[in-house]
Amino acid sequence: MPIIAQNNHPSIHRVAREGFEVISAQDAKHQDIRELHIGFLNMMPDAAFLATERQFFRLTAASTNIVQIYIHPIRCEGVDHNTKITQHIDEYYQHFDCLKKEGLDAVIVTGANPQFTDLTKESYWSHATDIFSWAEKNVCSVFYSCLASHAVLQAQYGLTRTPLAEKLWGVYSHRVVEHRHPLVANINTRFDMPHSRHNDIESERLIEKSLKVLAMGEKSGVAIATSRDGFRQIFCQGHPEYDRVSILKEYKREIQRFLDKERDYPAFPYGYVTLGAKELLTAFKKQLVNRQTTLADFPDEAVLDLIDNTWRDTAKAIFSNWLGLVYRVTHVDRTKAFMDGIDPDAPLAKWYNRDLP
Repeated sequence: MPIIAQNNHPSIHRVAREGFEVISAQDAKHQDIRELHIGFLNMMPDAAFLATERQFFRLTAASTNIVQIYIHPIRCEGVDHNTKITQHIDEYYQHFDCLKKEGLDAVIVTGANPQFTDLTKESYWSHATDIFSWAEKNVCSVFYSCLASHAVLQAQYGLTRTPLAEKLWGVYSHRVVEHRHPLVANINTRFDMPHSRHNDIESERLIEKSLKVLAMGEKSGVAIATSRDGFRQIFCQGHPEYDRVSILKEYKREIQRFLDKERDYPAFPYGYVTLGAKELLTAFKKQLVNRQTTLADFPDEAVLDLIDNTWRDTAKAIFSNWLGLVYRVTHVDRTKAFMDGIDPDAPLAKWYNRDLP
């Protein structure tokens, strides 16, 4: 919520220079609280499609209690779905061409489960990159999650993914490295975020393209970065949207792969499983390997009771900052990316890169 600068109080002006929302008394008198229209491109496979939808909807809803937000799910052409998901898409998702005419204030693009090492071979590549290109020119800001960030970085910057020696999987610690950027200026300087990926794009390669790295982890690499202008594209290699149970579900799927003889028994996801949960899961593993139980008897609820969500508040803060910035710079006309007077090449100039006394 903004503070009203009703006089020349020095602390209010300092807070404004630090990137927090402050508006003049004159602007406050004429402020028109309006809605935001957010596109949602869901590229996830059937098993995670609805869960991912709910996760991002929850995160968006929890991020602001002032602005009214319309979420417009976008059909991702080229992706085959089962009957249940297809019916859901037919009922609730819109065609991109229709939304293109109406306009959007911002877009969220989910991760995906790639079938190929070369992302250009994915069935959704052509349609998704068409949306990326349109959004770059017509939308205020796009939040790219996990594989979506890799896809747009390859399509528009020529940065291909680097395969990791082993899957980066779990909850990792990160530090803010660009403290003045308003997307992260008021969040915890050290925070947790889940990751689940086999590939990485390193900070050095992003910086070579003049992209801005905002937060990094010693073990996980870049968590958040932006396009050169600082806002129109937000690249997130992690999964801030994850629920507390998300990684536990992935762990169960990996156990199923072990039972199918596709892999060894999975190690615990990094930074996610508490000591008490490890004891339960170790006991279950022993019984399962000795064929004294089945995966159907996995102790989901007992384990989940011992798992801590250490990333949710920071995720909400980042999303709240993002949506707040979208609201501050986007045009009331949905077909125009920015309000009059905002430089598309430096949309956050009013709040970012200003010298502090």
